[in-house]
Amino acid sequence: MPARRKAAAVAALGLTPLALTALAAAPASAHGSLGDPVSRVSQCYAEGPESPKSAACKAAVAAGGTQALYDWNGIRIGDAGGRHQELIPDGKLCSANNAEFKGLDLARADWPATSVSSGSYTFKYRVTAPHKGTFKVYVTKPGYDPSKPLAWGDLDLANPVATATDPAAEGGFYTFSGRLPERSGKQMLYTVWQRSDSPEAFYSCSDVTFGGGSNQAPEAPASQEPAAPSASAPSEEQIEAGTEKSTVEHGGHGDQDARTSAEPAAADPTPAAAQANRPKAASAGENLAETGGDASTGYLAVGGAATLALGSAVLFASVRRRAAGGARR
Repeated sequence: MPARRKAAAVAALGLTPLALTALAAAPASAHGSLGDPVSRVSQCYAEGPESPKSAACKAAVAAGGTQALYDWNGIRIGDAGGRHQELIPDGKLCSANNAEFKGLDLARADWPATSVSSGSYTFKYRVTAPHKGTFKVYVTKPGYDPSKPLAWGDLDLANPVATATDPAAEGGFYTFSGRLPERSGKQMLYTVWQRSDSPEAFYSCSDVTFGGGSNQAPEAPASQEPAAPSASAPSEEQIEAGTEKSTVEHGGHGDQDARTSAEPAAADPTPAAAQANRPKAASAGENLAETGGDASTGYLAVGGAATLALGSAVLFASVRRRAAGGARR
């Protein structure tokens, strides 16, 4: 094969792996978790990934490591597309069948819980990358046993306690209303956030206690395990402090993740003044559109990969021409 044809063939072959490498390296975005009632992962992150205070969070770290807590807002399935029960088996709802978060699936009755009562409730979802989509919050049926693995059959799927589509994000939270039914004792709230601009979905488990009273366990004698802390979501300072240790992007450009993206959303017609009031991601320097960022980021990633590959091909061809010229001399 002539040298020029060989060089062209190598360049053509080289473009694909380089481009795919660049795409694979694009981080998957993390987007959030229920903050009120606080989710298990948010609670454990708020306690401190390296030294959690509650026995349940200590056990979660022992089972799955600390990284899951630093990645608190990344319990997700990229290609869910509404197939939640198909993709997540019983006993693995809190982790969304993701091995990294397996510690959250531990069946035990001492997870820190938010005290609630039946009636209207204002839910707050802590978000670091806003996206359009629908939230659904389900509660466990009467007779739920927290000491057993959570199964789909434990949830009242026919009657979600809250449903909200494209709620406004303010101050780092999506806030929407729902209504809690009559229950007693320890129960679970299961939240599913299904994006409408992508098949990606996010999941969280929140332990709650119906009947009022303190969230704290009775004070234990000094020789025993200390009482569990009250349920609480991570603060802005804690989120900022842990960002560097997270393995997922907090900036909100999920549309550049080829595994989760649908077609780029249309340009945002919202006036600039309104956009300026939108919340920022925990570590972002720019305001986030509700579609999760500038759709051009995906094209820039691909373009960069193509440019790199083309440069490599040109350099390779140049070296071959010089070598061929030297041989002729």
